[in-house]
Amino acid sequence: MTMALEGIRILDLAHLPPGAYCTMILGDLGAEVIKIVPPNTPFPSPIKCEENKWVVYDAHLRNKKSMALNLRDEDARQVFYKLVAEADVILEGFRPGVVKRLGVDYETVKKINTRIVYCSLSGFGQDGPYSQMAGHDINYISLGGVLGIIGEPDGQPVLPSNLVADFAGASLHGAIGILAALMAREKTGQGQYVDISYTDGVISLMTWEASAYFASGMVPKRGKTILTGVVPFYNTYKTKDAKYISIGCVEPHFWQNLCQELGRPDFIPYEFAEEKYDEIFSFLRRTFLTRDRNEWFKLLKDKNIPIAPVYDIDEVFTDPQVLHRQMVVEIDHPEFGRVKQAGVPIKLSHTPGQIRSLGSMLGAHTDDILTGLGYTSKEIEGLRKSGAVG
Repeated sequence: MTMALEGIRILDLAHLPPGAYCTMILGDLGAEVIKIVPPNTPFPSPIKCEENKWVVYDAHLRNKKSMALNLRDEDARQVFYKLVAEADVILEGFRPGVVKRLGVDYETVKKINTRIVYCSLSGFGQDGPYSQMAGHDINYISLGGVLGIIGEPDGQPVLPSNLVADFAGASLHGAIGILAALMAREKTGQGQYVDISYTDGVISLMTWEASAYFASGMVPKRGKTILTGVVPFYNTYKTKDAKYISIGCVEPHFWQNLCQELGRPDFIPYEFAEEKYDEIFSFLRRTFLTRDRNEWFKLLKDKNIPIAPVYDIDEVFTDPQVLHRQMVVEIDHPEFGRVKQAGVPIKLSHTPGQIRSLGSMLGAHTDDILTGLGYTSKEIEGLRKSGAVG
């Protein structure tokens, strides 16, 4: 079966999840991804788990070959340059300047392969006064304004995990940038440099709020906007079983349907009437406490009312819609049996993505890749003894 990115080879130098997620997306769509990390590098894991099991379950490692290569070693760099000659994309996630010191920066590799698309993911971008600052998701969403609007009005900001800067700001924008550069290459015949900043991505995700600010001069306050908890019609409510339901009745006809179903048509004219919010909030909070979460969902989901249960992650992967959309997949593994992972979210009708292989231990494909580059078994043994490869 033909895949959308079949024939595209990516060299993945990123060690952390945002870069790995970016290349996972591209690998799911058919690209050949070679993940290159130094020998003896531990795999980042959010849980206590044996490494040989974690690499199989870690979706970020799927559809990738693993090569252990010490780019501080001159012989290893020569191996890398041979890979560059046959590659389409390089992705790296180091702080600006590191790849230049290693001798694997864009200016160096484009002399080997002018068609290379080289993507750098960094916290603040390759230039500017903050470019050398250390940072993590929490810092980028702070600077980008996201953290300032999430949480209770009089409370401290609420952390939205690392979904906003890491996986949306960097990973998704990185994948878009790479694909755009590959499309441009079809027209120009030349590769190019793709500079992705986590913080730039966060600010782009704030376009809706930024547009409102630029138009009005009004600064959105934490928990005080329509989408962050100030209104009754777009909020979460506790249910009888101490779980939560979410309501998103922004459009007037959805609000009308909710009010009618709950027996309060008198509230319909007051969707945007702030003076009535205390009364409406009080009614909704009392009402949703009268039934369990799943009862409310079953009762209202087919009444043209935007509603959803607030799930814990174990519930997500048993939901019938999630299962129908194949967002839970199971792959056979010789040691761990049926391994579950989150599925491929981009549904293509003619060239669908798929999980072709699970993750493997560091360096599992080093010898095969070197052999493909023309190295003899004796040369490979010498590279391993010198520490150039692992």
